[in-house]
Amino acid sequence: MTNLRLGELEVAVLEDLWARGADHAKAVHGRLGARRGISLNTIQSTLERLYRKELLHRTKEGHAYTYRPALEREELLARLIEGATAPVAGEEGADTLLTAFVDFAAEQDEAALDRLEALIAWKRAQGAKGSD
Repeated sequence: MTNLRLGELEVAVLEDLWARGADHAKAVHGRLGARRGISLNTIQSTLERLYRKELLHRTKEGHAYTYRPALEREELLARLIEGATAPVAGEEGADTLLTAFVDFAAEQDEAALDRLEALIAWKRAQGAKGSD
């Protein structure tokens, strides 16, 4: 999944399915396509592309597929970040990325650093629970 690129409609479809859990093309079209002036065929093509990119699972129900996200939002973000940064991270890789991320958080405001610190503590606590 390196160099994964997502178009604006693909992101909108993923957002819709993250909110719904799972649905078929006609329902997604009813929520997204109709108000955007996009045909059902375009929504079906977008769902198929996301399926081929392994971002959606699908199951056959009658004559149609029901699609559901293959990844949670956070998992996809992690893969997108890895794919985008790997070519320029250099040999240090993770260290370079972490430094850039902390710098980015620091540029936002002090509260962003506090949130980052809390997330790190939460993640460590989750790891400790898993090793019991």
